[in-house]
Amino acid sequence: MKLRGYALGILSAVSYGLIPIFILPIKQVHFSMDITLFYRFFFSALMVGGYLLYSKESFTINKKEVLILAVLGICYALSSDFLFLGYDFLTPGIASTVLFIYPVIVALIMFFFYKERLSKLSVASLLLAFAGVIVLCLKGNGLEINFAGLGIVMLSSLFYALYMVIVNKSNMKVSGFKLTFYSMLFTSMFFMTKAVMTNESFAIPSTEILINFLIFAFLTTVISSLCLVFAIKDIGSTPVAILGALEPVVAVIISVLMFHEKFTSNLLIGITLILFGVTLNVIGNQKKIGHI
Repeated sequence: MKLRGYALGILSAVSYGLIPIFILPIKQVHFSMDITLFYRFFFSALMVGGYLLYSKESFTINKKEVLILAVLGICYALSSDFLFLGYDFLTPGIASTVLFIYPVIVALIMFFFYKERLSKLSVASLLLAFAGVIVLCLKGNGLEINFAGLGIVMLSSLFYALYMVIVNKSNMKVSGFKLTFYSMLFTSMFFMTKAVMTNESFAIPSTEILINFLIFAFLTTVISSLCLVFAIKDIGSTPVAILGALEPVVAVIISVLMFHEKFTSNLLIGITLILFGVTLNVIGNQKKIGHI
């Protein structure tokens, strides 16, 4: 069970790290992000819903579950919205690395709201991770910080952390597939509402973009979300958050190789500080578990 949890956590992180492959070409042709994200999550919901029908699993949920799943959908939607907005201010590699601060935010939420003790190692990890983020956001002569990009992607990170904590703490008696289906459905409804309010066209201009949407939905959303949910159930939200270290690594490799992002010393130092900080976080967490 533990081994399966770790394997699923790694797969979730790697598939989520593939996002730049799909999102950058869409941004380059100035296609609507709200429509893109609506189709990403709508197609994801259809795929997972198809599996629920195939496995003859009931779609029934109670009122409390509707509320929790709607909140999960909104958290996921806001995280995606802010991340892709952040791509306009920071490079995809840097944005994906700043997003990875979410394990630190998970630890802080658990500390402030669930009274989980922060060890000295955890505090050190927080400082290292935030130092890494600051280094990543330095530009020009090394004195100017892109505060807009930093703030936007940090909001993305906050909502992703909230999603993970709610999945872990809600104790809903729904399957991973049903949880993912409703999360994706509510997320798609969020973007549909935004698109309708701004009079966006839902027409998909070409077969190529339709195929892009379908692969985008399956690889970065269905696979990532299902693996995330099952991994959290197997090993808990903190270890899964740590395995997310692979997300920025994959995103940076893709950005450098495919989109010619410069692999600067700031990027190397920032990623190293963040990965080291988050690794310290999990060591602190494991020691704490050992004392219980």
